[in-house]
Amino acid sequence: MDLFFYNTLTRQKDKFIPIDENEIRIYSCGPTVYKDATIGNMRTNIFQDVLRRVLRYNGYKIKHAMNITDVGHLVSDGDEGEDKMIKSAKEEHKTPLEIAEHYTKLFFQDLKDLNIETPEIICKATDHIPEMLEYVKKLVENGYAYETSTAIYFDISKLDKYPILSNLDIEEQKAGARVDVDPEKRNPYDFALWIKAPENHLMKWDSPWGPSYPGWHIECSAMGQKYLGEQFDIHTGGIDLIPTHHENEIAQSKGACGKIPANYWIHGEYLLIDGGKMSKSLGNVYLIKDIKDRGYDPIVYKLLCYSCSYRIKLNFTWEGMEATSKSLERLRNGYKIHKEGKEKLDEEDRKKLEEIEHNFHEAINDDMNMPLAMSYVWEAVRYSKKSPEVADLLLKFDTVLGLKIDKAPEQENVEISQDVLDLIEQRKQARQEKNWAESDRLRDLIKEKGYEVKDTKDGMNISKI
Repeated sequence: MDLFFYNTLTRQKDKFIPIDENEIRIYSCGPTVYKDATIGNMRTNIFQDVLRRVLRYNGYKIKHAMNITDVGHLVSDGDEGEDKMIKSAKEEHKTPLEIAEHYTKLFFQDLKDLNIETPEIICKATDHIPEMLEYVKKLVENGYAYETSTAIYFDISKLDKYPILSNLDIEEQKAGARVDVDPEKRNPYDFALWIKAPENHLMKWDSPWGPSYPGWHIECSAMGQKYLGEQFDIHTGGIDLIPTHHENEIAQSKGACGKIPANYWIHGEYLLIDGGKMSKSLGNVYLIKDIKDRGYDPIVYKLLCYSCSYRIKLNFTWEGMEATSKSLERLRNGYKIHKEGKEKLDEEDRKKLEEIEHNFHEAINDDMNMPLAMSYVWEAVRYSKKSPEVADLLLKFDTVLGLKIDKAPEQENVEISQDVLDLIEQRKQARQEKNWAESDRLRDLIKEKGYEVKDTKDGMNISKI
């Protein structure tokens, strides 16, 4: 069955034709580990997980690399400001290494909570300084880079076309804020490959240009080439990476070897919160931890992400999470009913199930159309005859969904003191009134007394910590 993806490079839905039928090579832009990953960041990781699972469903083997940016990402995408790792280290009074280790650990815990597969190759920027230096040297040798008093810059005027993905007319934007960032730049849109470090800079390495550190974009080009070759099948990331980071990756690759590094560029859209942007000032920057603290299985959020295409903005609300939580429970209960069912299927039943499976396969192969795919999942769940054969089909679907549909909720029997029972009742009332701040405060009080609270359709599950 043919497989199609929307390709940002061609601005259309393209039939997927692999470079090598035996192995699909993918590069994904991973986290900059200077702060917690938000649920918006995790939406990108969820669609990337679906991509892996869809490819495997179609019989492909995968070689997937993802970077961990632990150096070289400036506060501004326009090569301005402090390195984000350095800034965070100063704010939290830790070393950059401690910051990176802490947030990397939290990131992978989030992946685990969401049942997101870990790519085959995880590559940290700080482990690949030699590869990045060699890449920059190659760009200088090829005439695509030049030195100033502050950095080594990529010269975009040497390219036949820039930008390629965003298709912006940069001539109309040269009056923008970036023009006077560095008067030594030949072109306002030239970007830093390597940055000369001030004497007191915390992260720097020896180089032909003195103590310095990498620009943000160079790590992905260097590591992508090292692990996947000069050209690979698919490059993924959030839509926010298109106009700067991914444009500059392509520029670097064309300067180094004359090739666009990936044939298919697949991007996930933004997550909205209550119809608006996620921001600290609005107090709506949510983490997977916040989902867990409100008593939801993080998989609920994964299912919520399947309610619209990864290329469409998704609106997150707690009401939506509540409704989706009930849907996940119905899905798991439906699987269980079929698993324990005793009804025999005849030839007509099996033909109907084959049709459902075919339709599911067509949906996921049509640019990962998860809303449509889920409609066929529900068709199987609601199938009138309750049979283990239907349960087996649902499990096969779950190799793409990653929803752990065979997971049964567990309720631990614990003795609870009266003061904790009183707090639980107060928390129930707060949740009914949608007073989330009070609900969270009471949850923390219950936790201080040695109990963990999780909310389900049937009420609160209380477990001893």
